[in-house]
Amino acid sequence: MRYAALGSGKRLRPLLTYATGVLLQAPLARLDAPAAAAELIHAYSLIHDDLPAMDDDDLRRGRPTCHVAFGEATAILAGDALQALAFDHLAHDAALDVDADTRLAMLCTLATACGAEGMAGGQALDLDATGGDLDVPALEHLHALKTGALIRACVRMGALAAAADAATLHALDDYAAAFGLAFQIRDDLLDVEGATATLGKTAGKDSRQGKPTFPTLLGVDGARRRLHEVTTLALQALAPFDARADLLRELAQHAAARAR
Repeated sequence: MRYAALGSGKRLRPLLTYATGVLLQAPLARLDAPAAAAELIHAYSLIHDDLPAMDDDDLRRGRPTCHVAFGEATAILAGDALQALAFDHLAHDAALDVDADTRLAMLCTLATACGAEGMAGGQALDLDATGGDLDVPALEHLHALKTGALIRACVRMGALAAAADAATLHALDDYAAAFGLAFQIRDDLLDVEGATATLGKTAGKDSRQGKPTFPTLLGVDGARRRLHEVTTLALQALAPFDARADLLRELAQHAAARAR
């Protein structure tokens, strides 16, 4: 569990929770539990995504994947335990000084992001699409679940920590949805253009496995254009907010331009 959760990584998902809380002036200590829970869920998902029955990868964050280092059975159990730990932390952390309804809303938000309407459902669609054909709307829907659902949950939990109103939640959800799609398109481009040593994971694996990606459907130039479009949508969603949203703006721009 420590190997998967505490190794190198971008920590982008908890950063989104903190940046949303900063925008809405939530106390930083109140954001620790949802941010940590999101990263624990992400770590669990990477363990399971890398398993031979899933994406079947031997390298993650520049070192052997969890099942390579510890065996497949131990890796499955470590992922299961990290998922449980995320919910335990979110349910019990004393520094999360919100009322019971808000804590329950955070728990429900994270649970939905993990399940059939989120990461698990998206992974099922991804496995089913391997070696087949998808159109662009279907691919975007797949990744709205597999990648985007947890990103949306991170932003929403940061907003819930600040008791955001419905209009604010809606605008931030638009931001997070566009952010998640931009992140995935950039990921697909990096799989084509990046090097294993830089990425910390196996480059070119998607094409070798026959996975539909944005570059395969749109071409590299078309994928870059779509990346620019959705990044612009993310930034436009932040138009109602002042300079306190600059960290969210910077994170969106980073997601679209990152090298790993």
